[in-house]
Amino acid sequence: MPMTLRLTPAETEALRETARRERRYMHEVAREAISSYVTNRARRREELLARIVAEDAELLQRLGRM
Repeated sequence: MPMTLRLTPAETEALRETARRERRYMHEVAREAISSYVTNRARRREELLARIVAEDAELLQRLGRM
């Protein structure tokens, strides 16, 4: 789906320079960055939830019995 992404001049230059160094289009670099962010954010959320469940297992069991 087409969209407009508004970047600051510094962000645009950083994206342009990254794309130039990698010999890729700016939109490819931006899409990969978004995909990486979304994937890493979901993975990090799952890791944090698993940690909470493990650390608070006893408390969660007690709450479940109420």
